[in-house]
Amino acid sequence: MALPSTFLPAFVFLTFCLCLYPHLASAKHGSTGVTRHYKFNIRMHNVTRLCQSKSIITVNDKFPGPRIIAREGDRLVIKVINHVSNNITIHWHGIRQLRSGWADGPSYITQCPIQTGQSYVYNFTIIGQTGTLWYHAHVSWIRSTLYGPIVILPGRNTSYPFVKPYKEVPIIFGEWWNNDTEAVINQALQTGAGPNNSDAYTINGLPGPLYNNCSSPKETFRLKVKPGKTYLLRIINAALNDELFFKIANHTFTVVDADASYVKPFETDTIFITPGQTSNVLIKTKNLTSNAKFMMAARPYSTAAAGTFDNTTVAGVLEYMSDTMSSSSNTSIKGLPLPTLPAINATAYVANWTNKFRSLGNSQFPVNVPQTVQNRYFFAVGLGSDPCPKNQTCQGPNGTKFAASINNISFTSPTIALLQARYFGKSNGVFTTDFPSTPLSPFNYSGTPPNNTMVSHGTKVVVLPYNTTVELVMQGTNIFGAENHPLHLHGFNFYVVGQGTGNYNSTTDPANFNLVDPVERNTVGVPSAGWVAVRFRADNPGVWFMHCHIEIHLSWGLRMAWAVMDGKLPNQKLPPPPSDLPKC
Repeated sequence: MALPSTFLPAFVFLTFCLCLYPHLASAKHGSTGVTRHYKFNIRMHNVTRLCQSKSIITVNDKFPGPRIIAREGDRLVIKVINHVSNNITIHWHGIRQLRSGWADGPSYITQCPIQTGQSYVYNFTIIGQTGTLWYHAHVSWIRSTLYGPIVILPGRNTSYPFVKPYKEVPIIFGEWWNNDTEAVINQALQTGAGPNNSDAYTINGLPGPLYNNCSSPKETFRLKVKPGKTYLLRIINAALNDELFFKIANHTFTVVDADASYVKPFETDTIFITPGQTSNVLIKTKNLTSNAKFMMAARPYSTAAAGTFDNTTVAGVLEYMSDTMSSSSNTSIKGLPLPTLPAINATAYVANWTNKFRSLGNSQFPVNVPQTVQNRYFFAVGLGSDPCPKNQTCQGPNGTKFAASINNISFTSPTIALLQARYFGKSNGVFTTDFPSTPLSPFNYSGTPPNNTMVSHGTKVVVLPYNTTVELVMQGTNIFGAENHPLHLHGFNFYVVGQGTGNYNSTTDPANFNLVDPVERNTVGVPSAGWVAVRFRADNPGVWFMHCHIEIHLSWGLRMAWAVMDGKLPNQKLPPPPSDLPKC
């Protein structure tokens, strides 16, 4: 059985941690940072969870995958070699990829997949980002097992703007299926119904004691801590389809970072995090005797009326240790109370949570939110339907197939990467540039759905002139139920300047926008039956994917792309593709 040994030990702060896993990375010093080389062998690996063994797609036989460690300013050169029968790409989620769009990774957007027996070198520099990001496969549902953390330490001669932690520990939430997830999504797309639910949630690959796991203590994540110390938890939601609440009994967190951007610290006893989002939080351990134990737990937030979801709870243990205690995994946790988490549909809690986030916004970490807007867009995001093919019985709403869309356009994946087609001037027949800036058929988005719920299909992009400013309002719809949609934008961070319930009012709502210290993110939840407004500057030439990070919604078509034009200067243009860019 492959245990996630790369996740269980906490790692020592700053320079020592860069020496971890020397077999995975090497570094060469440069003027501002170093170049770090990693090799990712994509292989099948046997793993046992919930009393069952199966072969899963992994990086270097690790589940979750090995962590990448770098400093701000470092260059990463990661060679990915595909030894499995599936096509593979890897997305470095949240990395800005300034002028390195060829390394972004979403299949058929910036690259064609790496085919069996082939390899590709992802080459990019981390610029102006510190905190926690992550990587994951970006083909179909393969990211269910192929994911891992990216740890970005402060640049040399700089430090965190908060207390130095004693140790740092990644906390990665995932979902586990006993069945093959490729079979799960293929069946859902064939029948038109919602997908089969996952069998468990996981913390660092482990489902914990609340599932039928044959009483194996090795399947429970244990966070071993010392009394009176400050720990930095690097929290990642890598689950495919579920937003999560997380809590540790009798402990509080101080949130200091969101999506690798510092925030004004605030305290909370419960974390809410959507798929795709990351957050750094501090936890100060109590002055307790060793052997004290507290349960931690995570469970979903959902308002979905469309289909079912995995309504289970993953649990782990926070365990106080002394210098002389052994690190046995067999100490009993029976009788320990679970922390009380918000209700499954705690929409008010989620709204209050998201309103707490503010950028740090000091002289060292300024807020550069665009004060004026040159390009305005209003996107209605949500579910819809497709007609059932003749001679087939479909299990979606009213005998149709589930679909999803932005402005009623359900994205059709091309067969050649959009960035390649655009760069080489061969976009004809691949994509069009007429993505609607507003819904073509307005309706009461958060109220009564329209009679016609059918979506349109197309491979359409929005073209943005270089360095222009963008305001995007994303409005959730109530078709087949109102849901919270975590929208992720590749290639950019954006500022979340406003959010609200009901329908967005373009006359009154902008007056309440926060243009002083809005939080900077790469993934934001479009509130259930509500809206969110973001702003960003189109300063990164390339083609950039934007999609819902609930994987079934992405599969149903809730995705689109932005094509940002080159600027006039050499350093404002996308360089040519690398010679080993995969062919379609």
